[in-house]
Amino acid sequence: MSAVDGRDGAGAPRDAAGRPTLKTIAYMTGLGVTTVSRALHDAPDIGQATKERVRLVANQIGYRPNRAGVRLRTGKTNVISLILSVETEVLGLTSHLVHGISEYLAGSPYHLIVTPYSLQNDPLDPVRYIVETASADGVIFSRTEPQDARVRYLHERGFPFATHGRTDMGVAHPFFDFDNERYAEMAVERLAARGRRRLALLRPPGALTFAHHMSMGFERAIDRLDLIDIPMRDVTTDSSHEAIEAEVARMMRSSRRRPDGFVCGSANSAIAVIGAAEAEGFEVGRDFDLAVKDSFRIMQKFRRETIVIHENFRAAGNALAEAVVRTIEGVPPERLQRLEEPPGDIAPGGSDEG
Repeated sequence: MSAVDGRDGAGAPRDAAGRPTLKTIAYMTGLGVTTVSRALHDAPDIGQATKERVRLVANQIGYRPNRAGVRLRTGKTNVISLILSVETEVLGLTSHLVHGISEYLAGSPYHLIVTPYSLQNDPLDPVRYIVETASADGVIFSRTEPQDARVRYLHERGFPFATHGRTDMGVAHPFFDFDNERYAEMAVERLAARGRRRLALLRPPGALTFAHHMSMGFERAIDRLDLIDIPMRDVTTDSSHEAIEAEVARMMRSSRRRPDGFVCGSANSAIAVIGAAEAEGFEVGRDFDLAVKDSFRIMQKFRRETIVIHENFRAAGNALAEAVVRTIEGVPPERLQRLEEPPGDIAPGGSDEG
């Protein structure tokens, strides 16, 4: 019979769309539907050999649980939503994060969907939509603020989530964060070791928590090493290349306050800094140096003299996926908080390979 009739060519049951079901696996293994279901859910009373046989058949025929049926039975969607701004896909940054999340979820019942939003809109809107429509079991988001309305909203409703970044609001919640305070300190130390004295920091937007951390590390190292802070005017790592280039050009034309070192909060902004300085006739490694955190190993290929400290977005995605899944399982948030130290060893040529 055909799949339209509820059977495939071998007579195995299929749903109306021709997809394999639990009945298909039961038919092919000679087991009961209940046994198949319990084997797929790793029930302790089902033998290991039976579980392996059921999983093998499920994989071979491309079985996937019916999400609507799962939701009706359990109230769960088996979906984790990653909320991303549409402006953040620069140099493939989000692809590494998505890869890490997907890698972890591949070994779980959950799968990933990406919920986009614009930085021009309220970042609470996509969070509120997911909660009110129950369209996911947990959410992951970034660009956290010290007093983050999304964290408060989710915490008050007991909705599972994990953040890429920290807050400062007295709410314990799962997070993974790169230690941007230590990164900025290390960057200043590396620049000072090259004899640079007048340093400029291209910060993230001031409302974000990691901008405060980066500024604190930069300022502390500047004071400790008795260096000079050359402020950048009205630009952040979110600014357009044109705006960053215009500000760097202005700074490099100054005879008395010209920086000889830059610390950049992103690889994308670092490219704009180097391009503008070179357009003014200055050469990286000779007239100035630049330190940057880079997730893609691209900066050293762009300019080998650049000081590169690696930030692993794939590992971040893996940790965030684990944090939100374990939150769903009831693990306390205090056990799901991780601060990643920057790798400390600088390889020849200036790249941090840790």
